[in-house]
Amino acid sequence: MLTGILIAAAIVGGTGLFIGVFLGVSGKKFAVEVDEREEAIQNVLPGNNCGGCGYAGCSGLAAAIVAGEAEVSGCPVGGAPVAAEIAKIMGQEAGEQSRQVAFVKCAGTCEKAHTEYEYFGIQDCTMANMMQDSGPKGCDYGCLGYGSCVKACPFDAIHIVDGVAVVDKEKCKACKKCIAACPKKLIELVPYEQKTFVQCNSNEKGKALMDVCLVGCIGCKLCEKNCEAGAITVTNFLAHIDYSKCTNCGVCADKCPRKVIIPRKIPVS
Repeated sequence: MLTGILIAAAIVGGTGLFIGVFLGVSGKKFAVEVDEREEAIQNVLPGNNCGGCGYAGCSGLAAAIVAGEAEVSGCPVGGAPVAAEIAKIMGQEAGEQSRQVAFVKCAGTCEKAHTEYEYFGIQDCTMANMMQDSGPKGCDYGCLGYGSCVKACPFDAIHIVDGVAVVDKEKCKACKKCIAACPKKLIELVPYEQKTFVQCNSNEKGKALMDVCLVGCIGCKLCEKNCEAGAITVTNFLAHIDYSKCTNCGVCADKCPRKVIIPRKIPVS
């Protein structure tokens, strides 16, 4: 019996030794070398893993930068300071970085936008958008106000104020999470320094829009006709600002009969 136990122990021990040696040799033979720059970049990145860069977390972006598939300025959260550090690691020039923030193109608050029916479902914009007429709000293009963007933002930079999502640009990191969460496609990135915005996204004709909203753009083109910089144009009954041309002179806002072209409003936290 003792002999059997010793033989069994020898077999188990020998098997374990063989497996250990095999794994050790295989680990060295098939080891994937990690570029030191990749690890250095990961240490510089903020570590939010928000996905705003378009990659699966900070490690994915670091690998893409080293592989030459992403710019050193690829992290929207880190901005210019992080881009400068990554550029040093990569031996490149970071170039000039322009900060961007999110903006919600809707001014249809509870008092200004018509509601067609009362919604009792799940408090989520995507779910409400699947209901009759794309939600209870009379304007099919307007903010539903159920906070899908708020839930998606990892930086507490967007809140529902009087039925409409409003971005706090001081907190916004341009991660694009709110943009992806909005079923109405109301949110876009704009230059941080920009002061003039069209707070509407509707393509309805004038009469149809005025029936459901007190402030929506009716495509009258007064803003376009009076902009000396040629920075604002009206397409499909909606005014659009070319931020690269806009001088923030405010003439378009003064001429707008609906007062939907406004300076940015920052909510009180």
